[in-house]
Amino acid sequence: MDSNAPDIRTIAEDEYPDWVRALRAGFLNSSELTAEELAARRGGIELDRTQGAFEDGRCVATFRTLPQRLTVPGGAAVDSLAVTNVSVLPTHRRRGLLTRMMRNALADGRERGDVCSTLDSAEYPIYGRYGYGPATWSTDWTVDAARAGLDPRWSRPEEGARIDLVEPAQARVLGAELHERVRALPDRQGMTDRTERWWKLSTGAIDWPGSGFPPSFTAVYRDAAGRVQGLLTYTADDNWENEAPRLNARVRDLIAADAAAERALWHFLLSMDWVATVHCRRRAPDSLLPRLLPNPRAARITSHADFLWLRPLDVPALLRTRTYPVSGTLVLELEDPMGIAGGRFLLDASPEGATCAPTTRSADLSTGVGALSSMYLGDESASRLRELGQLTEERPGAAALADALLRTGRRPWSPDVF
Repeated sequence: MDSNAPDIRTIAEDEYPDWVRALRAGFLNSSELTAEELAARRGGIELDRTQGAFEDGRCVATFRTLPQRLTVPGGAAVDSLAVTNVSVLPTHRRRGLLTRMMRNALADGRERGDVCSTLDSAEYPIYGRYGYGPATWSTDWTVDAARAGLDPRWSRPEEGARIDLVEPAQARVLGAELHERVRALPDRQGMTDRTERWWKLSTGAIDWPGSGFPPSFTAVYRDAAGRVQGLLTYTADDNWENEAPRLNARVRDLIAADAAAERALWHFLLSMDWVATVHCRRRAPDSLLPRLLPNPRAARITSHADFLWLRPLDVPALLRTRTYPVSGTLVLELEDPMGIAGGRFLLDASPEGATCAPTTRSADLSTGVGALSSMYLGDESASRLRELGQLTEERPGAAALADALLRTGRRPWSPDVF
């Protein structure tokens, strides 16, 4: 290593303000850094999980991790090393700083017992070289309320259910309970836990200018038994055309335990007086939204892209934790560019459970850990990766068996930025 290379270390308390300045500069945020923002951010940062690269007493690169629980197929959750706040100043690019910080973090996560690592990738080309692969995709929608075909006179759900607007303090409690219940459902793979701090940020209890959580409305759906089964958080702009209100409503969060709750919350928003257009971000790629409408063409996709990226740290533990719809045995030969989770593993899976351990048996499939990451939550196809040249089928029929074992009926979904 170059003796003049920046020093990389976990940051001390007195280095925290300089670290935040470097983070903001790396993301081209030129607005003034206030004491209010410094104090508000500090509550969510564990210094022993926060790295900085320092040169001549100045922070020039940032990297942070946080503990996370990731829901996997079947509803169980695994411990994940969540990577965030990655930045390198433009003056210090292409000097290996990210690679050094990533290597430190992944080694720490493996030692800590994390089963995998996750991140939201701002740029596609960066993280594949560290063994990550896109595991979920996200879709943004815009809905023309007038074309949706819903009854604009609709005022409440059917069969004794109801929708109520709630205050932020109620939203924190009701939303947290609902979210934990929903993310444990067997087909909600890709969802991650939300901390108490997340709910305080989203409801304005913790705030600073530019925090990304503007004041909003929250509505909850209660079924006929009075149980909260859905939550909708939305904002609206003040848009008028020819002296007539044509507001744009923006969905910030929509959690539903079942289709009835989701249908009612969409109907509630799309039949609201003055709302002309509804914009929603980060929905599942197979969202029910368009088909919930009498006229699905009223909803159009405005963006569709990869979202949550994943890489294994402990392959046997990761593969043992999820469920499998059929029985089958596969030997996977995995290559890891970081030298952490590679090897040859025997997966013996069935609907009753699975075992996975290192083996000397001949491989059925050979691929990288990033490709396994894309298949693990059920979204990507081994057969498709074979056609793309990212997976080698060593035994005929092994790719089809991998698809039968790993793919899920609903696509994985991760709605939260971290």
